[in-house]
Amino acid sequence: MEAIEALPFSAEDFRRRALREQAPHTVELGDHVLNPSLKDLILGNRLRDAAVLIPVVDRGDEATLLLTKRTDTLKNHSGQIAFPGGRIDPDDGTAEIAAIREAQEEIGLDPGFVAIAGRMPDYVTGSGYRIAPVLATVRPGFSITINPAEVDDAFEVPLRFLMDPANHRRESRVWNERERFFYTMPHGERYIWGITAGIIRTVYERLYA
Repeated sequence: MEAIEALPFSAEDFRRRALREQAPHTVELGDHVLNPSLKDLILGNRLRDAAVLIPVVDRGDEATLLLTKRTDTLKNHSGQIAFPGGRIDPDDGTAEIAAIREAQEEIGLDPGFVAIAGRMPDYVTGSGYRIAPVLATVRPGFSITINPAEVDDAFEVPLRFLMDPANHRRESRVWNERERFFYTMPHGERYIWGITAGIIRTVYERLYA
């Protein structure tokens, strides 16, 4: 029997692409890709290990990516659009476990609905983190319970939109008297930018380009 081809931008198609992605985790991408002058500064720092879940929700022919908006009271990256995630605790053991735990703590995502599909290369940030992006698909029927101490909102954006390079903008701001470049992906009232947009761009380049 011939294998049934998954429809483009479905969760199954994403999963097949993710399973083919076998990039070594020693490859490090990050903020320095658009800002080469920061490479020595970023990679020379002592980086804190973190993990984020990249949860692609099975919505039939048109999968979505589940994202959050961080609260304005958080110390780091307050008010920004983000993936569910956080620091890898000593008890976690793996980045995959940490990412699933954080998603459950932040938005109440039941691990029973989550299927890990793979990993992207680590993404290092100017704010001092080495982030392990964990690829996953999410079965529909889950419920969301927001942790108001960390998250203001959770929402879905079409995967087709995010994997279209026409929607990826390169912008810059001056920070600490230095121009910093970053990607943005505005979608309606949502302004996706910075680390989150950088990781989404990496997913596009490794899986869809």
